Amino acid sequence: MAVGLGPLPVLHPVPGFELGIASAGIKRPGRKDVVVMRCAEGSRVAGVTTTNAFCAAPVLVTRERMQGEVRYLLTNTGNANAGTGADGLANARRTCAALAALTGAEEQAVLPFSTGVIGEPLPVEKIEGALQAALADLDENHWAEAATGIMTTDTLPKGASRQFQHDGVTVTVTGISKGAGMIRPNMATMLGYIATDAKVTRSVLQDLVRDAANKSFNRITIDGDTSTNDCCMLIATGQVNLPEITEAAGELFAKLKQAVFEVFMEVAQAIVRDGEGATKFVTVQVNGGGNHQECLDVGYAVAHSPLIKTALFASDPNWGRILAAVGYAGVPNLDVSLIDVFLGEVCIASRGGRSPSYTEEQGAAVMAREEITIRIELGRGSCSETIWTTDLSHEYVKINAEYRT
Repeated sequence: MAVGLGPLPVLHPVPGFELGIASAGIKRPGRKDVVVMRCAEGSRVAGVTTTNAFCAAPVLVTRERMQGEVRYLLTNTGNANAGTGADGLANARRTCAALAALTGAEEQAVLPFSTGVIGEPLPVEKIEGALQAALADLDENHWAEAATGIMTTDTLPKGASRQFQHDGVTVTVTGISKGAGMIRPNMATMLGYIATDAKVTRSVLQDLVRDAANKSFNRITIDGDTSTNDCCMLIATGQVNLPEITEAAGELFAKLKQAVFEVFMEVAQAIVRDGEGATKFVTVQVNGGGNHQECLDVGYAVAHSPLIKTALFASDPNWGRILAAVGYAGVPNLDVSLIDVFLGEVCIASRGGRSPSYTEEQGAAVMAREEITIRIELGRGSCSETIWTTDLSHEYVKINAEYRT
């Protein structure tokens, strides 16, 4: 059950960026599971990828090629092509070569992406057989179809779009993402594709995607597992009639940054809202840290605790579990007498113990909500961080127990 996630919003087309979808039948006959994206000539592409040492073959190939000219992005679902060794690398390159041969593009100009089951050989022939249909389907208006095409255990497609005006010219930023489990991106099974028609140099674009991912995709967690296949790409087609952005300064850059950050945040939070088996959308806000890392350490300790997550699923205000997680987060010289903990607007703990004003009825009322905020005031400094997560339900266990069946 997706929490607060409805139909896709209007996804504005981005001039110079087309998307095509086709069926290779990788896991199920007839399922649209291959997506081809075409970038206009001269587009700039930047991205961030998983830090998992067992990163998938397509991640390695994408890293190799991302600094050059990119014309096509090729995504398949149903098979992650991860844990597949040298054969996996050869298969990733083979699918890119097949697409290059059909389009006349350089093989190095094709980036591969895969998501699905780890450890199984990539069904290259099936993917190759779907490429012509995907190319025939290319259209700037096919964002919604592509959002569906990249889904695995997602229950709903995810996308966001923003437009802004600069000197009377409209600039568009549109993006889609997929992911519902194995989610704890650590990017310096989640994919994100965001495109804009702005003109941006590659260095500025790379800094922008890193900063945007750090405040969005790198602040979400469902189960604490960093996927082998995480990739988030930002494409600037340069089709808008405005000057090129060459530095992270000025009014045009500020407007673009805001739009990009908003799209990143919306599609990242949509992943949490559609977390496998999720019944609650949980914000963990940590304030008053001595530095940002200790805020993140506390936030993730709370967000990853199975005891807290199961209490959230049961709507049980078992606040002692929150205190325990804060205590084992590893913050040095933590003075618990300075810490206040809030469940929604209700103070549940203060000065190292239960708040004198707290009642079980207050806590239960907050826990019954679909959207809950856990706020922790450390009283150590001025740093803050926010993380978004879910509860842990029976359905999560069922989905992952039956993932390969």
